[in-house]
Parts: sequence; structure tokens; C-alpha cells
Amino acid sequence: MHTLPFCKICSTFCATNCPQNVLQNRMPAFDKPDRYLKLRGRTFHYYRRVPKRFAHLDDRKTVRHSLKTNSLEIARIRRDGFETADCEFWASLALSEAENPNFKSARSATARRYQAAQARAMASGFVYKPVAELAQPENLEEVVDRLLALKTNQAGKVAPQEAEAILGGLDEPIANVSEALELYISEIAIDDQLGKSDRQKYQWQKVKRLSATYFIEVVGDLSLSEITRNHALQFQKWWKERILNPPKGEKAISPNTVNRHIGNMRLLYRAYFQHIGEEERVNPFRNLFLKAKSRAEVPAFDDEWVRSKILEPGKLLGLRSELQLITYMLIETGCRPSEIINLTPDDIRLDAEVPHISIRPTQTRQIKTESSIREIPLVGVALEAALRSPSGFEHYHDRNELFSANMMKAFRSRGLFPTPNHVIYSFRHSFEKRMQEANIDYGLRCLLMGHANSRPSYGDGGSLAYRRNELEKIAHSFDAAIFRRFDEVQKN
Repeated sequence: MHTLPFCKICSTFCATNCPQNVLQNRMPAFDKPDRYLKLRGRTFHYYRRVPKRFAHLDDRKTVRHSLKTNSLEIARIRRDGFETADCEFWASLALSEAENPNFKSARSATARRYQAAQARAMASGFVYKPVAELAQPENLEEVVDRLLALKTNQAGKVAPQEAEAILGGLDEPIANVSEALELYISEIAIDDQLGKSDRQKYQWQKVKRLSATYFIEVVGDLSLSEITRNHALQFQKWWKERILNPPKGEKAISPNTVNRHIGNMRLLYRAYFQHIGEEERVNPFRNLFLKAKSRAEVPAFDDEWVRSKILEPGKLLGLRSELQLITYMLIETGCRPSEIINLTPDDIRLDAEVPHISIRPTQTRQIKTESSIREIPLVGVALEAALRSPSGFEHYHDRNELFSANMMKAFRSRGLFPTPNHVIYSFRHSFEKRMQEANIDYGLRCLLMGHANSRPSYGDGGSLAYRRNELEKIAHSFDAAIFRRFDEVQKN
């Protein structure tokens, strides 16, 4: 019986401080959102001690970086990038040491040499420029100035480091995949993360990191300048083989999943070279797509099933109260589950002339699309549920995965799915189907569902009173005993 955790990379049981496990567990710990942050004056800094187990590999006692911002939100995003980069750096040092006790990193040496050349050039009053840039005709006068600035030693010769720095004798080291990814997350793609909640940032970064991890596993942590079309095709071939022969015990892999991971590598490559000013570089991942079959349609719940099974008094008792109330709100609003669980007290407007909920972005959370911004009247069981949850659903707020797992388990164990293909999202499809069968106006249907309307718009979708009256046409009848029994349980 093994007492040590199983390491997926080593494919064996190993200690939690194994370098491989450091890589596996490199995601930030969200229970300490301001870890490694220090405010100096008005600027946040990243400040972190080198872990003891890596102290013999890293000469720095502490790691310090100015995050160059006075915004706590931006500082956290940039901190996450440095934090993950340090974890991966220390793990790579430990792995290299394990493989070769006398290892030396050629990449690190090159990077230090380039940084030293930049510093020498600046000390001489110049900005470091590669020789290829200085060789342009329009830079002739600057080249002369640089030549005149070269200093000679006692033997009348120019020190090689001096010439290298002032005359641009080094090309800028091109980041490898893991380095480029950290730069992308911490700097290049900052705009893509603004407005996201902590969990949304985590999920966004997780997918990007996973794509890079797969590429490194298959091809290697190459410098981006070394990646060729053959490497990209090798990556695609590996995915095709996984589609045909999925690893034992894992779910079948869809072409859409493959396209997402290849697409993330294509985006990383393009964004990095645009960032360093090489916009015209040919992308080795260009035009690599797998033809994906259309996704299987999620079936809607039949009206009779909802009324006789899910709305049966007492059927949901025993579940966490929030799960029960969220279910009732999903039935009569057609919302995406994430839209309901992330409602705030300001979004649940029970004192309005027409009680309703507002689906909208906030400073700390994005929503799917602009068309998703909408106001939905509360009718039927949704109104009763909202009256019992005026402050929202704190336990599941920004915890989509937890909600989905709990809800799916509850519905399966209670036999509330008519087929294995039904999911919680089936409530949304059921809501849309009921509106269609009731001949509710197409524009209003689009508005209530949060869909983009391809037809010309001639209004704002009507008043909330009008929307409520239309929704009351399709609202399920229900036994008031549902909420009497719910209230009794809550009192006890």
C-alpha cells in the first residue's frame, strides 16, 4: 500500500516536494490573494523568499520585482505570473540537478550576457540595438557616434564586451515556450484578464498553461524561434492519435478540444513575436485545424417531466437550500447556471414594480457576451425562490465547477434526468422551447435568452411588465407545498 501521492508526470509514487510535483501544483493558492505583494510608496512589488529546498540552486535569498502599478487587481495578475514562473524555474533547476549534478544552463548564461550588454550600452549613453538594426542606412550617423564612444584598453584594443554592447553583437534571446507563456500571462495578455473574477482568471490561465504543457511534453520546451512547421505537425499528429486511441480510463477527446489547444499555441506564438516587434514572422501553427463534428444537441426537459418529477413537493428536500432555490430559478428564467449563481444583492430586484433579476458584468466579473446583458422578470417558482434568496448564493458564488458537480450528483442520485444525455443546461433549452411553442416574439426570445438578434432591432424588447406577462404564459403551475415544506425545514 503506497502512502506517497501519485505523480502524473513521473508516473510513480513520489514525495510531495518532488520537482515534478512542484510543477503539477504551481497554480496560485487563492486562500491568500495578496501573497508576495508589498506596497512601497504607491507601487506594488513582488517579494518572495527562495524556498529552503531550492536555496542551494538559487543564489538569491529573496526575489523582488516591481510590478509597476498601484492597482491591486493588476498587481495580483502580474504577481501570479511571477509566482508561477518562479515555481517552474525552481522545479526545472531541481530536475536538471537530478539528471546532471554539474549542470549549467546555456540559456541562462546567454540571457545574462544579453542583459549585461544592455547595461553596458546604457552606461555609455546608448540604447542597446542589435547589429542588424544598426546596419540600416538611416542609422549611419548613430553608428559613427557609437564607434567614437568605444574605449580602448592599455594595449590599444577594444574590449570584446564593450564592442558587443555598443555595436549590438548579440541577438536578443528568444523565450522558450514556458518563458513565453509566463510573459504572455503576466504582461502581453493583461487586457484579456481585466474584469475577470479570481476564478475566471484561474480558468483562463489554466487552459493556456495546459496547452503549453502538452506541447512541451510532446515536442519539448523549445525556443519559439526553433519551432518549425514539422514540430507543429508533430503536435497535431499526437492529438490525432489520442482521438483514435484515447488513454485508458480517460474520456474520448473531441476535435474541438484539439483545435483549442493548437489554437492556444498559435496565439502564443503570434502574440509573443508581435510583442517583440516581429509581426511578419510566419506562424508554424497556421491553418492547423481538425474538422469538428457539430456538438451533440443538449436535450430539453419535457414540460410534464419538470412538473411531475422536479416540481414534485419534497423532491429536492435534503439538498443544500441554495441548490434547491437555484434549480427553481433556472426553470423560469432560462439563465445559464453561472448567471444565477453569481447574482449579487444588487442584481436581485424584488422591490421593483416588476420583480426581476439583472444579468450584467461587474468590476470583478465578466459575462459571456454583450448580448447576455439583460433583465428578466421573475415569475412562478423563480419568484418564490428569489424571495428566499434576496442576497444571492454565497456558497456557490464564482464556484461554477463546484455547483455543476454538486448539481449533477444530486440529479443523478434522485433520478431527475430522464436520459443520460440530459444535463443542468437542459433547463435553458426547455425554457427556450416553451417560448417558441407559445409563439413569443422572436426578438423577445433572443433578449431573454441573452442571444444576439440577427434581425433588425426596432425597440428595447418591451417593458418589464410586458416581458412578465409573456413569461406568465409559459410558467409552470406548481404546488405551494413545495415552499411550505422548504420554509419548515429552514426554520428547523
